[in-house]
Amino acid sequence: MSVLVFLESADGKVRKTSLEAVSYAVALGKPVTAIALGAVNAEELALAGKYGASKVLHASDERLNQPLVKAYASVIGKAMQDENAELLILANSSLGTPVAAKVAVKTGAAFVSNVVELPDTSSGFSVKRSIYTGKAFARVELKSGKKVLTLRKNAAELKETGGQAEVKPYAVSLSEADFNAKITSTEKATGEVLLPEAEIVVSGGRGMKGPEHWGKLEELAHVLHAGTGCSKPVSDMGWRPHHEHVGQTGVKVAPQLYIAIGISGAIQHLAGVNSSKCIVVINKDPEAPFFKAADYGVVGDAFDVLPRLTEAIKAAK
Repeated sequence: MSVLVFLESADGKVRKTSLEAVSYAVALGKPVTAIALGAVNAEELALAGKYGASKVLHASDERLNQPLVKAYASVIGKAMQDENAELLILANSSLGTPVAAKVAVKTGAAFVSNVVELPDTSSGFSVKRSIYTGKAFARVELKSGKKVLTLRKNAAELKETGGQAEVKPYAVSLSEADFNAKITSTEKATGEVLLPEAEIVVSGGRGMKGPEHWGKLEELAHVLHAGTGCSKPVSDMGWRPHHEHVGQTGVKVAPQLYIAIGISGAIQHLAGVNSSKCIVVINKDPEAPFFKAADYGVVGDAFDVLPRLTEAIKAAK
């Protein structure tokens, strides 16, 4: 069984979640080919080899610079056929998941999203996936010859193999119908570290008492090289931009460390963070529901704890 991995990119750089998908594929012990679409830097394509891919296909048609689901699915579906790949792996993302679904329809493959660990092949092929916004897991058996998986962030450890990949141009004949949708504008999130890619996230709630106090939170985030987030009420009140809203109706994150400051822990917020590896809660209310979901809790005033925590981290570096 050969494996194909889609390398999702932004601004010419391959996303870390896609490199995790390469490491996941390599762990299966099968030959791994990666495919990148649109404008991607050459040194970024080489990263796939560093993590174990033996070959990288690069479809550099400038029309693919826009991440259009239909066109991407046509190219990747054709690559699966040309490479005789029985398994396609993509990052679970706003682009990867719809592309995966469309490729599955095109190729007649079985499709499972939000996969969290390597498949069990002892008696067939089954995978474990996260369901109900991370509150439970399901074991799904795939019986089709071709399979498509999307991998949840941090489900696979990045492992360098020291290898090199052969980068080959890949040309596919695309019809006008593949481009019957058009992206007219894009609003990009700003910040030192973008929230979906962050390994550490520092979030604030109404306990921060106003936007004028956010500098203390941002200083901690800067020291930790973390992304910044917030609760829904904070974004609704205009204290922080909506792209920082973490929760069921906002951005769902899965960092190694999530620090919640002055957030009570409503169900909607927990749904967006419960895939985090470690949760630290800072709140002056010892009865705050968030403490029940925390790995570590600090009962104290954020305006007292934050500066002391920031200084302690600076001193430890």
